Amino acid sequence: MYSSQTNCKNSHGLDRVVITGVGLTSPLGNSMPELRQNLLAGKSGIVHNEIRHMGKVAVGLCRFDETQYQTKKNRKRGTRAGAISIFCAHEALNSARISLENIDRSRVGVYLGITEHGNVETENEIHELYQNKLDTSLWSHHHNPRTVANSPAGEVTLNLGITGPHYTIGAACAAGNLGLIQGLQMLRLGEVDVALAGGISESAQTFGIFAAFASQGALGHHDDPAMATRPLDKSRNGIVVSEGGCIYVLERLENALKRNSPILAEIVGYHCNSDATDFVLPNSGRQIECMRKALAMAHVDASDIDIVSMHATGTTMGDIQECEAVGSVFSNSDKTKINCTKGFIGHAMGAAGALELAGNLPSFTDDTIHGCHGIGQLDAKCALPGLTIESLKKPCSLILNNSFGMLGINSSLIIKKFVS
Repeated sequence: MYSSQTNCKNSHGLDRVVITGVGLTSPLGNSMPELRQNLLAGKSGIVHNEIRHMGKVAVGLCRFDETQYQTKKNRKRGTRAGAISIFCAHEALNSARISLENIDRSRVGVYLGITEHGNVETENEIHELYQNKLDTSLWSHHHNPRTVANSPAGEVTLNLGITGPHYTIGAACAAGNLGLIQGLQMLRLGEVDVALAGGISESAQTFGIFAAFASQGALGHHDDPAMATRPLDKSRNGIVVSEGGCIYVLERLENALKRNSPILAEIVGYHCNSDATDFVLPNSGRQIECMRKALAMAHVDASDIDIVSMHATGTTMGDIQECEAVGSVFSNSDKTKINCTKGFIGHAMGAAGALELAGNLPSFTDDTIHGCHGIGQLDAKCALPGLTIESLKKPCSLILNNSFGMLGINSSLIIKKFVS
């Protein structure tokens, strides 16, 4: 029970926004406790899998019941991304103890970050087209609604009968953070009372993304799939593509207190900016700017941050540039510990930031920081003070979550342990 004297406005006079539920599916489990347990145990969720036209590749796959919350008929009509979104949305609402029967569904918004969408369905249609002598009469009449960009969020509203706003946020691999930021902004604008916000990705179901990374020389590989993704390691050789999703229930603190909701954390700062320098190569200067402006919004110093969750994809230059940026901002902070999650679950693209935050969020209650995976020999250019290779015990109250993406989009999100 929280005090009736709790201030529901922040120092800027804006509504405080809190996380009251989490629903996810990942290569390491289908709930935040399961994901957390496997991260602390040092398990890898990466396997070898046969991908059309690519053969055997390392990949992160999710295993959940696609028809737990929808009929087989609707699943057949919809998409893999939609199935992930529907599962995560239901799990998030259950976690937050929200029944849509008891609230105004027109005041619920759905804001999902994505990298790309519709590639799986398009590739499957083209494959069938070529298997049938280019007979376009066989092209599915479901193709258009399956491939419009708002489909994953829209499938959630159809499934749950939500009549508030829904859309996706195309923000490359920064999309998970941007989904949360959008949800927070819409709550502060008073447009909705509940936001289902986060990120999803179906990328592991398409061959195109594997082929593109392979052509760039950036597709992670190893005889042992658990070692195919090894961010910050000297021998890293690229990205392991994963699928997954993570959706949070966000509410204004005032509303959460009124219904005596479980409160997992508070969003206290964020920033998003653009490099404006290259299609793929990151710009450490803009990343530094992004983190510092997020810190300024949160009214905290770098030395107040307990965990920096790095984007750390496992590409040579991407890791080095980010380490330069993180080192610049946090080099004088003895308190700050640094970790990364993609060594365990691969790169879940649009879901990455949201899933990686979920992997660290339990630090507020179990006073433990999960380590990294796959670092046998640390790249000297990635040797950051505070880098946490093995899990360690430490009380935590502030997390900075970094997610960066192609076309130079950067996002930093700061989450605080809730204190009334």
